[in-house]
Amino acid sequence: MDLDGALERFGLEKFRAGQREAVETLLRVGQLLLVAPTGGGKSLVYQLPASLLPGTSLVVSPLVSLMQDQVTALDAVGVPATFLAATLGGDELRERMRALAQGRYKLAYVAPERLAFDGFRSLLADLECPLVAVDEAHCISEWGHDFRPEYMQIGDVIAELSDARVLACTATATPVVRDEILERLGLPAETPQLVRGFARPNLALRAREVSSKKERSSAVDAVLREAIGEAGAVSGCAIVYSPTRRLSEDEATRLGRLGYRTEAYHAGLGGAIRESVHQAFSDRETEVVVATNAFGMGIDRPDVRAVVHLAPPSSIEAYYQEVGRAGRDGAEALGLLLVSPGDLPLRRRLIESDVDGIAADPEIVRHKWNLFLELMRWAEGGSCRHDAILRYFGDEEETLAGCGRCDVCLDLVAHGESDEEAVTLAVRKALSGVARVHGRFGLQMAAKLLRGAKDERLVSYRLDQLSTYGVMSDKSELWITKLLRRCVTAGWIDFVGGDRPMVVLTEPGVRVMRAELPARLVLPPEGVSSPARATGSGKRASPGAPADVPLDGAGEALFEALRHHRLEVARGAGVPPYVVASDRTLRDIALLRPRNKEELLLAHGIGPAKVDRYGPGLLEIVAQHG
Repeated sequence: MDLDGALERFGLEKFRAGQREAVETLLRVGQLLLVAPTGGGKSLVYQLPASLLPGTSLVVSPLVSLMQDQVTALDAVGVPATFLAATLGGDELRERMRALAQGRYKLAYVAPERLAFDGFRSLLADLECPLVAVDEAHCISEWGHDFRPEYMQIGDVIAELSDARVLACTATATPVVRDEILERLGLPAETPQLVRGFARPNLALRAREVSSKKERSSAVDAVLREAIGEAGAVSGCAIVYSPTRRLSEDEATRLGRLGYRTEAYHAGLGGAIRESVHQAFSDRETEVVVATNAFGMGIDRPDVRAVVHLAPPSSIEAYYQEVGRAGRDGAEALGLLLVSPGDLPLRRRLIESDVDGIAADPEIVRHKWNLFLELMRWAEGGSCRHDAILRYFGDEEETLAGCGRCDVCLDLVAHGESDEEAVTLAVRKALSGVARVHGRFGLQMAAKLLRGAKDERLVSYRLDQLSTYGVMSDKSELWITKLLRRCVTAGWIDFVGGDRPMVVLTEPGVRVMRAELPARLVLPPEGVSSPARATGSGKRASPGAPADVPLDGAGEALFEALRHHRLEVARGAGVPPYVVASDRTLRDIALLRPRNKEELLLAHGIGPAKVDRYGPGLLEIVAQHG
């Protein structure tokens, strides 16, 4: 096929990095999973082949606005296309369906809900369909950050169109989510996977802990001054993400008083207001938008110089998708994530909240909690923030061995190797304090107990009589709280109790406290207000920051072999790949290279039950890789 001629038809002079490889792989192999960030040119990978192949290619997408824009652009270059969505009138929809049945289009965009209609499925059965492209493919994964049940029908459609090539596209998919995409779509485990374009070295990523509204406001104001200038002398624009609708309005009002042209945006506003805010931002009439995560889809303004998060979102995927809206013109831009002591219990409560009176599935709660902890581990630092995110997504080829721009690269305190004995002693003391308040009090009360603070609740429960009381009196309460939060992200402490989360020791936490498992993390630095930087210590990965420990070539090969094994086991058992093992578990195994079941138990997320069920297979893969 004449790919270069087709490229000219689209008005393009050359392929972007990775596009030709993706198109050629799709045409040659027939299946491809493409992971590239928003704005990375994924649409051309299915549009170009569709323009060359006979018949009508099907594109499944949840975004009606994207469908409309792409159909308009395709028509402009002479590629007949259409979209089918509920926003169309009945007569128009029927006319498009007739034209589709007659083969008058090269591409047909449909929302996933359309696949549920028997009439449309019957039409597809009679259609010559050479290619099915699934956009936003991570939505099919129950373990992704944006699961949509209607996507579960796509695998059946692909099975019915057995001769069609299949392209799955997503901007955010970790290895475990990619495995589940293949499983749900019925694609072979050996389906090629191209992960490209996550590197954004022009973004200076930062995380900072704040403990008050005043400190939060000061941090926001400083970043805005640095990134876009003082109010009245602004160059570029900024997006400030808020965790709640109320805070988005309050913060927009506050910034407006400083002189910035600011608007609030959230799902509680009327449709006309949201459209007005969106348009004003696109037309450069607004300098700062303070919004919930409802704002962002379709935002292509290139001069966003800063993205600020007033609180951490749900996952690294969500964070990188949102912060990635800064600096799309390639010029320098900032991303600031603000964290506070209350984020952990608040997020736990939100994850466990009932939805429509239905209690959350414990397995999904556990997974969402782990996604959030991965983001908090990232906020703790330890190595280049840019490279840690690339490793999280499996984009090892673009790592820089330090971007030289993030706060960790610029400001990391050279503390060297931590004294393992001192770390173990501090962690065991901290966990002992939690054991004394287990299920009765929150994180702050555990810190007060360890500090030996005078608090009437400690006295009334006679906790001031325990040997644990004041066992860390040489440390500040803030430092102890930071250490306890590290123990949460390491998986040694958890929260229970709904609206008033109480701390409890996990099973691994009990074993660490009893010195049955190693306590490997870096203690919070003294007198540093930014998040403490967890890194590895010793021979295995720190439980607090697995993404910060790079795998060598042999380790990466073992990790990929373990992923392939995980998918095969999951298919055989009829369970999602995550149930077998998480990415963090597989990375730990690739680092540890366990030789027996006892050593396998040291890997994160591996308990006796999983050792019995999955251990022999995992150990066999490790043995095969020497």
